[in-house]
Amino acid sequence: MTKILTPDLCVIGAGSGGLSMAAIARAFGQTVVLIEKAKMGGDCLNYGCVPSKAMIAAGKAAHNGKTASFFGVEFTKPKIDYQKVHDHIHDVIAQIEPNDSVERFEALGVHVIEAAACFEDEQTVLAGDYKIRAYRTIICTGSSAYIPPIKGLQNTPYLTNETIFDLKEQPDHLIVLGGGPIGLELAQAQVRLGAKVTVVERGKPLAKEDAELSEIVIDALTQEGVEFLDQAEVQQVRKEQKSIIVTLEKEGEEQELVASHLLIATGRKANLDGLSLDKADIEYSQTGIKVDAKLRTSNRKVYAIGDVTGGFQFTHVANYHAGIAFGGIFFKSPGKVNNDIIPWVTYTDPELAHVGLTESQAKKRYGAAIRVLKWHYEENDRARADRKIQGVVKIVLGRKGKILGASIVGANAGELIQMWVLAISNGLKIAAFRKMISPYPTLSEVNKRAALTAYAEVPKKPFVRGVISFLKKLG
Repeated sequence: MTKILTPDLCVIGAGSGGLSMAAIARAFGQTVVLIEKAKMGGDCLNYGCVPSKAMIAAGKAAHNGKTASFFGVEFTKPKIDYQKVHDHIHDVIAQIEPNDSVERFEALGVHVIEAAACFEDEQTVLAGDYKIRAYRTIICTGSSAYIPPIKGLQNTPYLTNETIFDLKEQPDHLIVLGGGPIGLELAQAQVRLGAKVTVVERGKPLAKEDAELSEIVIDALTQEGVEFLDQAEVQQVRKEQKSIIVTLEKEGEEQELVASHLLIATGRKANLDGLSLDKADIEYSQTGIKVDAKLRTSNRKVYAIGDVTGGFQFTHVANYHAGIAFGGIFFKSPGKVNNDIIPWVTYTDPELAHVGLTESQAKKRYGAAIRVLKWHYEENDRARADRKIQGVVKIVLGRKGKILGASIVGANAGELIQMWVLAISNGLKIAAFRKMISPYPTLSEVNKRAALTAYAEVPKKPFVRGVISFLKKLG
């Protein structure tokens, strides 16, 4: 018999955004139904952020051993036990899993339904044996790997971010299709763990990032052994015995690559299948569900957040969206999504982090009014001591010194970007950094030194020197 539920909030999808939404709503005493057809924690916990960073950590441990001779410390060549690498990755997932579990959310008072969800009409969601008619419904179904229409791919074994972490044997030669953040993070991790890695990209790797800074990342990966074939179009793939053959065209010439494994990292697609959005009068396209700045869909009783909206596809963005949507639903808050304050990090080594407007975006919006400040890691004493001198801080300023954007490439860039995130989200000007005292020796000094370059010409100005001369005469 179908049971009818009438909660305050129906959350479809138990990824990071859905879990945040459910937890916030319960904290404010709202009744919540949470629907998940697969794994609690979604892509981030099971196939994305968590396992990828665990694999990156394993690769970094191996790399540190290989490069310790710079410090006068010698190790033999690292021996990689790939089964233990696999176990490490899944142990990390298991340690975090309880935070996202059915048991935890039921203990919070959330009614968890483990089933697929779909809309019956504009106000009703079907899931398992239930009909849910909530005050408001929020779609948080996330995204999954986009599989391109490549000839022969349907008959060729391949990996995605959902399967690569299940490998228990080291790939001999891994071909990565896609030169975005996911592809490059996993490419570097795999080459550090002993695989041969070739990245095939139809355009330029890290094309959405600042070109000057992304080139530093690409150079670093190349030096470690990652081979890049950019401006290359894949024609077809096929399996021959134990090998995978990738046929591609580059600069008008056809060539074949022979590998043991193939990883598809060509982007993400919104998870919309099976939701029956048309029945709920919800507008959507191939890129995702259409929402306004308050994250409302065309059906005013339904919201959508995170990857499924087709915008920035990051865990922290889904959480940011959850806060805005909750405020709009239950407090009638006027809060809107501001994409200019969203940060992101590519976790290669060196890392590449960004927040706000890039230099090119700022020029398009503000023209010649912008200024660009820079400071290089090689000028930082801690970077010298740690032998991490590949890097630069790049700050974009608008009129009157307003901070419009910041990009950092280098060691710990994901941590160093935090102060710029705070500055931009609060509308600060570069003058705010003048009073900041940065402990010595720390990498974070690169931020302070970059900020101070805004005043590099001040001591040379005749007026300033005249003031100093006048004051000296006063005794």
